Amino acid sequence: MTALLWTIIIGAVIGVVAKLLMPGRDPGGCIITILLGIAGSFLASYLGQALGWYGPGEAAGFIFSVIGAMILLLIYRMIFGRRT
Repeated sequence: MTALLWTIIIGAVIGVVAKLLMPGRDPGGCIITILLGIAGSFLASYLGQALGWYGPGEAAGFIFSVIGAMILLLIYRMIFGRRT
């Protein structure tokens, strides 16, 4: 439960950091970016556990979470950026 809470809290911060590292126009607003940061943090935690970098129930590290959020933000831009 603690790892889940930390993943959500850190994910919100990660979304802001990912947006700062990937400037440009996003099809979504700040809320979408924060949600992508949370999803990126979950993605990084899942991949890290699958690769054996983190134990069961451990949250991903800050840098790996930022990378996960940036990947999701890039995918989001590719999908929804063309529709607007």
